[in-house]
Amino acid sequence: MADKKYCIFQVAGGLGKNIAATAVAQAIKKNHPGRELVCLVSWPELWANLPFVYRAFPLGNVQYFYDEYVDGKDSLFFLQEPYFTTPHINKTHRLVESWCMMYGLAYDGEQPVLRINAEQKKAIRNFYEPKFEGKPFLLIHTNGGLFTNERAFCWARDLPFDVATKVADHFKKSHFIMQVTRPTSPKIPDVFVRNEQLSNTELCGLVELTDKRLLIDSSLQHAAAAFGLPSTVLWNATSSVIFGHSIHDNIQAKEKPKKSLPGSYLFDYQFDGNENEFPYEEEDLKDLYNIDQIIASLESQTNEPKKGFA
Repeated sequence: MADKKYCIFQVAGGLGKNIAATAVAQAIKKNHPGRELVCLVSWPELWANLPFVYRAFPLGNVQYFYDEYVDGKDSLFFLQEPYFTTPHINKTHRLVESWCMMYGLAYDGEQPVLRINAEQKKAIRNFYEPKFEGKPFLLIHTNGGLFTNERAFCWARDLPFDVATKVADHFKKSHFIMQVTRPTSPKIPDVFVRNEQLSNTELCGLVELTDKRLLIDSSLQHAAAAFGLPSTVLWNATSSVIFGHSIHDNIQAKEKPKKSLPGSYLFDYQFDGNENEFPYEEEDLKDLYNIDQIIASLESQTNEPKKGFA
């Protein structure tokens, strides 16, 4: 143990950011192959099965960490926040790239990765597969973000209910449809709804069972990228340039009218969909997204990644 060298990587933030960070973790390990990678993360259960991670600690639960990995040890530290870097603020690079640039790491197209172990997969399959009735599985993620968010709808990131219902109506006869949402959000009629809090392993693991995916800027679009599953992802106030993945078909809402944002500092719209920032007029909401474009994207969607999607 005395001869071990370490890289210490810290990731604060939500589930999606943690999944994206697994690509950065791979880049750290690739740039420093002779060092063990120790991660301090918000959601350690999703890091436990990754072969390039030596140890994964939950943030704040770091008993004896200083003695083991800092005091007198040969350790490199990767602890900074990528959201406050120039490429991220200027929206010129994807989050993973700007994260690596911040640390001076050579980036070789590393993508997020998740590993659900065999017993976990079996438990997830045994619960869901009997419900499919032999139909392909379409997952619609309508409302995301923090599960403690009591709002029924977050305009900045959530999927408008009329869009979700029109898509579901189109695919109901041919597909088993599951809606993933929050408890306070409206349910799509006549589909299977999960609106209770799931474990992160189950939430991400069910993505592996899907045949088609309609997602939003939330954790499951990162999970789909980590499994190499191209998806249709809808964007409104957040940017697919920095938070998206090129493996997906990223569809942006109609252009927002120019609006002053007096409370904004380094970023324009807040993740939580502050009502004061809402940029649209009521008539704009009727065709915020092109339904035909979304359905065509889903119809053509396969589970084969695009070549050179990095």
